Amino acid sequence: MATDNLLESLKRCIERGKVNCKSPHPPDMKGQDGADELTRKALDTGIPPQDVLSNALVLGMQHVGERFRNKEIFVPDVLMSAKAMSAAMEHLKPFFKSDALKHRGTIVMGTVLGDLHDIGKKIVSMVIEGAGWEVVDLGTDVSPEKFLTAVDQHPGCVIGLSALLTTTMINMETTIRHVKGKHPGIKIIVGGAPVTQEFANKIGADGYSPDPQGAVEFLNTRCLQN
Repeated sequence: MATDNLLESLKRCIERGKVNCKSPHPPDMKGQDGADELTRKALDTGIPPQDVLSNALVLGMQHVGERFRNKEIFVPDVLMSAKAMSAAMEHLKPFFKSDALKHRGTIVMGTVLGDLHDIGKKIVSMVIEGAGWEVVDLGTDVSPEKFLTAVDQHPGCVIGLSALLTTTMINMETTIRHVKGKHPGIKIIVGGAPVTQEFANKIGADGYSPDPQGAVEFLNTRCLQN
């Protein structure tokens, strides 16, 4: 299979959520190679790891993010695409460790103190990772102190704050004040069902997005590391 065709097939597997040959999803691709096999085949045929990442995986997840924003696909579809992406990334991880591949940057993600909701943050994290960023997921009910510790452990990172409740979104402001008190130059993006651009401005956040693709655009336009 020619290089361009192989990368295009891999991109399609990401977009459709085709994990591997054994996966029954999607039904019209049953029995075909998935992201797992095609990534290995691409690397085995000599396609540079960066091309595999940039010209197949990132483009595929970008399309997934755009379709999710436009309500053309839904949460289960994004989760299947993320699963396919994860299968492909297993083959690329050794190249990150060897410095043959570079992450675009690092983002520390967490749901703020008092909030136990996780699914929205996980979807955003998956799409961001698919765009070539390293995601450090702190989970839910994350205290300002824990965010600050993560920033100290990952110099130059960006922070992503999530909240699903009006009663917990106020803790975003506490976290921002706590972190920026020590690291005034750090970029912080916020999101979640009750969060608005107006609220983000009020609490001193650097960015806001109602969807995963907007978060990727913020990272790629305002937070790329040199």
